[in-house]
Amino acid sequence: MEQSFSQLVLDWYDRNKRVLSFRGTKDPYRVWLSEIMLQQTRTVTAEGYYERFLRRFPDVRSLAEAPEEEVLKLWEGLGYYSRARNLLKAARVVMEQYGSRFPADVSLLRRLPGVGPYTAAAVASIAFGLPEPAIDGNLTRVLARTQGIREDVTLPSVQKRLTDTARSLIPSDRPGDFNQALMDLGAGVCVPGTPECENCPLRDLCDARAAGDMEQLPLQPQKAPPKVIRLNVLILLWEDRVYLTPRKEGLLNGLYVFYLTEDAPSAALRRLHLSAHAGEAGNARHVFTHRVWEMKLYVCRVQSVPKELEPCFYTLDEMNALPVPTAMRAAKAVASDLLRGETPA
Repeated sequence: MEQSFSQLVLDWYDRNKRVLSFRGTKDPYRVWLSEIMLQQTRTVTAEGYYERFLRRFPDVRSLAEAPEEEVLKLWEGLGYYSRARNLLKAARVVMEQYGSRFPADVSLLRRLPGVGPYTAAAVASIAFGLPEPAIDGNLTRVLARTQGIREDVTLPSVQKRLTDTARSLIPSDRPGDFNQALMDLGAGVCVPGTPECENCPLRDLCDARAAGDMEQLPLQPQKAPPKVIRLNVLILLWEDRVYLTPRKEGLLNGLYVFYLTEDAPSAALRRLHLSAHAGEAGNARHVFTHRVWEMKLYVCRVQSVPKELEPCFYTLDEMNALPVPTAMRAAKAVASDLLRGETPA
């Protein structure tokens, strides 16, 4: 069965594989970069960032030597910014510990910052031809359905079973292609909800299709709804500048944000020793993985600022050069209009 399963998958892949900008390379730097970007990001979005990133950082050395703020700016809009910080840390580890060469060892790859079991296996199989199964959501779904795994796939024991099953199926001559074939199959055919079984090369081997419970698999616990956090966003304007500060908390750490507070705008202004009227400028909403920011925007024009706050105010060009997260998109649009002397849309 192993031979039949893998051959069916590879034959299908050779006819139907997606044409992607990061496919067709065995350069471990490029494979690693693309896999990090594809975490929590749609393929069509990641492709553009991948190409721009390579133009600026064509190899691991150029990335390792870059300042964090520049890396974050280039990552702007991709979200999950800890990936960008870990990308930089990992590049520096590869330079310092491995002489600019990624280790051809899955256990050593897993020691790199931001590299988990899936990413390590993907790099090991695609770049180095090692028979390591890269278990992501797509592979989990394909394997749970074809192998009839009807247990919670988030349980460690079931995850081990999935990995062992994939390892028994992966061909030694084309491990990277096999992993990518299952990714494509899960992304385009064996999709969540109702799969396109008639287009699947594994339809005659699929336990779930035979049992008729494809739509119920894989089994996993229901996610808790994200926590809603209500924030006031103060767009503080002084002359031709706007207030921005690098965030210190874990979420969006190191990215520049407007003044965020759960307090009333008047209380926040007193805390900053600023005298201004806070005028409402609309609402914004941003969804993170485990929380939702419900934001009310306020414009506050100040005539003077304390000396210690002056370095926190930036011109329009300076603001545009800073790494500002997507969560601040609405506030940034308002600030940009006002700094240009326009009425916000």
